[in-house]
Amino acid sequence: MADRSATPQSQPTVHGYPRQGPGRELKKAVEGYWAGRTSAADLHSTAAGLRRDAWQQLADAGIREVPTGSFSLYDHVLDAAVMVGAIPERHRAAVHADQLDGYFAMARGTEDAAPLEMTKWFDTNYHYLVPELRPDTVFTATSRGPVEECREAVALGHSVRPVLVGPVTFLLLAKAAPGVADGFEPITLVDRLLPVYAEILSDLRAAGADWVQLDEPALVQDQTPAVLNTAARVYRELGALTDRPKLLVASYFDRLGEALPVLAHAPVDGLALDFTGPAAANLADLAAAGGLPGKRLIAGVVDGRNVWINDLERSLSTLATLLGLADRVDVAPSCSLLHVPLDAAVERDVDPQVARWLAFARQKTAETVTLATALTRGADAVAPQLAASRAALASRSASALTRDPAVRARCAAVTPEQARRPEPYAERTSAQRARLGLPPLPTTTIGSFPQTTELRTARADLRAGRIDGAAYDERIAAEIREVIAFQEKAGLDVLVHGEPERNDMVQYFAEQLTGYLATRHGWVQSYGTRYVRPPILAGDVSRPEPMTVRWTSYAQSLTDRPVKGMLTGPVTMLAWSFVRDDQPLADTARQVALALRDEVTDLEAAGTAVIQVDEPALRETLPLRSADRSSYLAWATEAFRLATSGVRAETQIHTHMCYAEFGAILAAIDDLDADVISLEAARSHMQIADELATAGYPREVGPGVYDIHSPRIPAEREITDLIDRALRTVPADRLWINPDCGLKTRTAAEVRPALENLVAAARRIRN
Repeated sequence: MADRSATPQSQPTVHGYPRQGPGRELKKAVEGYWAGRTSAADLHSTAAGLRRDAWQQLADAGIREVPTGSFSLYDHVLDAAVMVGAIPERHRAAVHADQLDGYFAMARGTEDAAPLEMTKWFDTNYHYLVPELRPDTVFTATSRGPVEECREAVALGHSVRPVLVGPVTFLLLAKAAPGVADGFEPITLVDRLLPVYAEILSDLRAAGADWVQLDEPALVQDQTPAVLNTAARVYRELGALTDRPKLLVASYFDRLGEALPVLAHAPVDGLALDFTGPAAANLADLAAAGGLPGKRLIAGVVDGRNVWINDLERSLSTLATLLGLADRVDVAPSCSLLHVPLDAAVERDVDPQVARWLAFARQKTAETVTLATALTRGADAVAPQLAASRAALASRSASALTRDPAVRARCAAVTPEQARRPEPYAERTSAQRARLGLPPLPTTTIGSFPQTTELRTARADLRAGRIDGAAYDERIAAEIREVIAFQEKAGLDVLVHGEPERNDMVQYFAEQLTGYLATRHGWVQSYGTRYVRPPILAGDVSRPEPMTVRWTSYAQSLTDRPVKGMLTGPVTMLAWSFVRDDQPLADTARQVALALRDEVTDLEAAGTAVIQVDEPALRETLPLRSADRSSYLAWATEAFRLATSGVRAETQIHTHMCYAEFGAILAAIDDLDADVISLEAARSHMQIADELATAGYPREVGPGVYDIHSPRIPAEREITDLIDRALRTVPADRLWINPDCGLKTRTAAEVRPALENLVAAARRIRN
């Protein structure tokens, strides 16, 4: 063990920082470039300025070793693919012609080439682009981006630690390219990839990096002995390099488990471990592994994924234990601060009592510095900060804002029968088909239609008082009339009202439920230039009055075709919010489910025949360790059923999920007992349809045939081919035709011809 006779010197650091800038300048710059309003030079200048400002903010806060490489114009995994030369064949000409345009073509696609598949980054709501590899992939080092960023920071006077996606995680996240025979595993390419990483590490050392961080979050998941042996060999070989900087291997989001001794005994110079949430188990596991003698430990004791203030005294207790387990203990958030908003201090509309409980990226950086100072100089050096933390935690615990006795009594009275529809699916589907009278291969959309400039202007005018509520409502009604008229003309079978009144699929409901609060500036990146403002769930949840009945009923009054009621499910309401951490998630999910149950029954009473309760987060919230999954799936599926089981047999319940790997939860999808499920499938080439068929899924399915996260307009033939592929495994009487996801982020010029092609393709196959 390390000699602790001298006062330990602890440094604060972070793994990454929000990319967008305080006014989402990056989003505006990238979208301006796409639209041709700005040049590539302007975009790169804006990006460089945002990096410079972020590094300076960190340095001013007391961070003496700033991360580089965590910034991205679109996605850091896409950056890693470019860095190692993993460019799909269909995009090579575009990348060769113009690196920037080729980069965005991989992310968004072109008329001639589909983009890379997109899925969730572990159990977060961040989406990454999935690298595509082939057995004959040849990797080449393209370290210009990471090296230039490193040199930028060094030239500005900063001590730097470049952060890269680690080679094991890169290969485990990658997929076989389309057309590659089954059985190919990208991890088998490790021997080809390692020399490329060795070259990049050498380049970074030459650029001024004393340390380089290799992120290996995939190792917190269950891995086979073969993968663990590969990880051991990777870091044995990288550690043996002579021309390299010091290596820090980082993990986060969960405990390392059996991978911890592999990394602890590897010839690397340090580890960064998460000690929050389920990853708190890393503390005992590290002690059992013999600690990290001679190595640096970066201890993630500040939660980098949620917005609540840190319990500084508890964190100091953890850090004090860790001092005996490593040669040097530094302090950090648990993961990159990419997952939280930038600054809680600018949220002027938040209740001052609640504001005391919040910590965004800047506040978490300050907490990290406080803890490192206490570890080095003693608790007396930060006595005011410790007292403020203690008082804020006590205020939250005692606040009446967090507890509603009526909500808790209702939750306690829930019976198992309330979470099950009384009629079996076979009986329900017969009643629903008789009521709806739909043709084979019914067509629909997922819910939202493009949010026009006029809509956003009207919303801003309402907030600013330039128009009154009546004028705003007329704008919404006009939009609904237009959307319904288009869908009827296009020939869609089950319509939607387009959700023009909704700013976001979670925030819209959160603003109408007790227990939630919304932010004005709390933007977090979801993917690319798509940013969301997750609401904050601070107290017990109930629904004071109907939330969607008015506009759904209005839309239904305009047409004889069924119009879906559209709600966001309880798990997604939690996953896409900053959820309270002072009670079990299962308890919070039940509260939200009961509030939604009231809305579902009100929609049915108003005559709504089809009600969609979206649960895209069901898979992404799945615990990373299999041992933790059964309990999660039990309460998550119960919450969905509790929200949807209060309706009659003839009312059809839909759900929707998108952009995730569903293979691990097929039994849970069945247990939701929804009548129809729609899922992302276009980018993944109908993989989910095959998986559902293999699992014997018995209900109706709408695998997406139109990738809405790309500006491409799919041709009728392309959609027909996807429908044909779905029909190989899904019977025609159980197949729906729909896009992958909602259409909010697309333009009307893209959406309308795409939906017309979708309807034409469905009709062609019906005939």
